[in-house]
Amino acid sequence: MNYIQHNQIVNFIWGIADDVLRDVYTRSKYRDIILPFTVLRRLDALLERSQTCY
Repeated sequence: MNYIQHNQIVNFIWGIADDVLRDVYTRSKYRDIILPFTVLRRLDALLERSQTCY
């Protein structure tokens, strides 16, 4: 992954955070929420692929 792709992904995630979390959390708390949800989504995607193999 190059620098441009990385920045596009980061900007995409922060854009979603601004849209979804704006009134629920203060901007300084986004980082406390985004990382755990990103990890959970990644695990969900990995588990979904493993279930389709059976």
